[in-house]
Amino acid sequence: MKTSNGVIAMRSKKRFDIWDVLIRLALIIVSLACLLPFVHVVSKSFSEDAYVIANKVILWPEGFTIEAYKKIFADDSILRSFGVSVLVTVLFTILGMVITIFAAYPLSRKQLKGRTVLTLIFTIPLFFSGGIIPEFMNISNLGLLDTLWSLILPLAFSAFNLLIMKSSLTSSIPVSLEESAWIDGASHFRILWSIVLPLSKPILATLSLFYAVGRWNAYQDALFYIKQNTDLRPLQLKLYYLIIQASESFQLEATSVKLSNPEVLKASCVVFATVPILCIYPFIQKYFVQGVMLGAIKE
Repeated sequence: MKTSNGVIAMRSKKRFDIWDVLIRLALIIVSLACLLPFVHVVSKSFSEDAYVIANKVILWPEGFTIEAYKKIFADDSILRSFGVSVLVTVLFTILGMVITIFAAYPLSRKQLKGRTVLTLIFTIPLFFSGGIIPEFMNISNLGLLDTLWSLILPLAFSAFNLLIMKSSLTSSIPVSLEESAWIDGASHFRILWSIVLPLSKPILATLSLFYAVGRWNAYQDALFYIKQNTDLRPLQLKLYYLIIQASESFQLEATSVKLSNPEVLKASCVVFATVPILCIYPFIQKYFVQGVMLGAIKE
């Protein structure tokens, strides 16, 4: 014989929850809103010009062809820009993580005197910036124009990432571990290398992804700082020039091949620039999910 509590529990499970349905429906709509535009771009990149001109390509390629991708790989300037973007992104991510770790670890330790004031100083760039013109003048005076360092050094420090890293280290690294290491004679660098970093893999992967994606997608600083040396143009800047030069007769740089519709070329370039990030994300997804939750919930 079922108890009254059991009956109530069964009825509550069977009861239709309208809010649960609405939340799931909203998540589906938002997911489709993010996914369908990219599917549309991929479909255009694999479609023939005539179908794209006639606006017949929606979510499936029409007249499947890979001619646009053949022209991309035949253009040395695009492949060179891709290599520049990879090199800049790797160096930028490494430098950004080194700066963030070396700044966040001391600020997360209670032994550091004045850490509140230092944290406040580091957060000022979140609210104020010098502006584009002073930044350009600074890069010019330092002799960094038309060099890769102009794309790496100015944005290598992120106050937002610093605060995330500091919060993670404060909440996830037990003080007892550090005290035990001190008793065993470990130095600050030894503690950081052997204890803190191995226990911080989720937040390290998360911030590395933030740095890498931000640098990979950026093009405005390259537009300002890379003028004369076109060999140093990153891939996103190359895409920018392809987009603004969209016309009925578009000619790839350093080639004599003309496309009847530049939209196909633009779509294929967007896919070409997006695939590397999509290939990297699955390998760090596990750490990424853990990292974004660190410090979000306090006991």
